[in-house]
Amino acid sequence: MTDKNKLGIQYMQEGNLEEAAKVFTEALEENPNDPIGNVNFGNLLAAVGETDKALAFFKRAIEIDEQLATAYYGVGTIYFEMEEFTNSTHYFSMAIEKGLDNSDVYFMLGLTYMQQELFKHALPYLQRAVELNVIDYEAKFQYGLCLAQLELIDECIKQFEDLVEMQVDNADVYFNLGVAYAHKENADKALEMFNKALEIQPDHLLAGNGKRLLEQE
Repeated sequence: MTDKNKLGIQYMQEGNLEEAAKVFTEALEENPNDPIGNVNFGNLLAAVGETDKALAFFKRAIEIDEQLATAYYGVGTIYFEMEEFTNSTHYFSMAIEKGLDNSDVYFMLGLTYMQQELFKHALPYLQRAVELNVIDYEAKFQYGLCLAQLELIDECIKQFEDLVEMQVDNADVYFNLGVAYAHKENADKALEMFNKALEIQPDHLLAGNGKRLLEQE
């Protein structure tokens, strides 16, 4: 990676997108066939919402170097934002096949399967994302939801209880715990969780409905 690419990434991390654009442009003018430079510019365009242009740069990077895993990941993220989940599934899978091995790519592939309600397909990828980043709240949350969809209730409860221990103060975590405990016919625990969800978010309609149903029994 050239110094200009490194500098551009630094500017992006600092939120200085104008300087990043200037430096990435210079890098590409000097070497238009640099696949990394094309990915970096694609990431910048994606960050400012220029999804069609970003897609073109990511695909250009793949044309130059079909082994570049991050380019496939970039395409996958664009298709995910466009809700073209079949395409995003393909490109995230290709990113893994080409050697990308971090929690983000497994999480995004799992999430893509979740959007298609292919829960059995989603499960191993979300599990891997959690294994690679045990403090990733969103991955653990989606993994818990996936387990619930597959009626693996004990494992589901463990994921949401982990989030409670991580002090994730989110009404949806407690609501889903309430549903899981209700599924196990533990009405007292379920009611406690629904009440906790409503403490955090008083207008949480699903938790309110769950509480009313339990209180009517």
